[in-house]
Amino acid sequence: MKKIWLLFATVFALTFQANSKVGDDDTKAEFKFEKETHDFGQIKKDVHVTYKFKFTNIGEEPLIILKASASCGCTEPKYPNNPIKKGETSFIEVTFKAPAVGPFTKSINIQSNAKSSSKLIYIKGEVIE
Repeated sequence: MKKIWLLFATVFALTFQANSKVGDDDTKAEFKFEKETHDFGQIKKDVHVTYKFKFTNIGEEPLIILKASASCGCTEPKYPNNPIKKGETSFIEVTFKAPAVGPFTKSINIQSNAKSSSKLIYIKGEVIE
């Protein structure tokens, strides 16, 4: 009977220890953008405009961007392919092609190994003739 209790206590202790570790989220990479929305203001139709979103990895692990996709084909994001180390700064460059007259708001979805694996940034403005 003592052996069964000892075995039970050991299994319980190991399970408790495994579950009480600091969560993986505490050591993951993490974005910190200078700003998450850029307003181009008024731009002329068919003109291409570009903005670079500056960010820093404030997490413990290297930040790896897996994919960046825009909410429409008129917006093209470019992102670094190399890992961004803790404390390093980089950019996500977004080009908007202004295809139609009127106000616009576009989102860019960034997939990464960060705490929040999906991050949205935005561009907006108004296209004029």
